[in-house]
Amino acid sequence: MIHAALYTAQTPTRGWGVFSYEDIEADTLIEISPVVVMTQDEKKLLDQTTLYNYIFDWQDDACCMALGLIPIYNHACPSNCEYFQDYEEGIIYIKTVKAIQAGDELFINYNGDFDNDKPVWFPVSE
Repeated sequence: MIHAALYTAQTPTRGWGVFSYEDIEADTLIEISPVVVMTQDEKKLLDQTTLYNYIFDWQDDACCMALGLIPIYNHACPSNCEYFQDYEEGIIYIKTVKAIQAGDELFINYNGDFDNDKPVWFPVSE
C-alpha cells in the first residue's frame, strides 16, 4: 500500500525523494511494503555496491531491501516520518509523525527513531 498522494521527484541536492501532492495529517500510515531479506553473507557483498545506501538492517544481523518507495525516502533528523519493521510479516511501514503540507518532501531518519541524532555514514546535505 502506498498513499495515493505520494510521488517521487529529483531534489536539488539529494537525488530522488518522496513528496506529497496533498496535505497529510500527522500519525497517518502512508506506506506498507514487503522486503527481500538477505543473509549476513549477502550483506557483506551488498556493502561493496551502491545498494549499500538503500538496504535496511534486519534481525539476526541480516539486511533487507524494501520494495515500494521506501528506499527513496531521504534522511533528516528530526524527520517528518518514521519507519517500523515487522520481522514476522516481512514488511516495513511508514507513518507520518508530523503534518505534511502539499509539496513537502517526506523524510525518514536512517537511524530509526525520527529524532535519533546519531550521525549517519554520509555527509548530510540540506
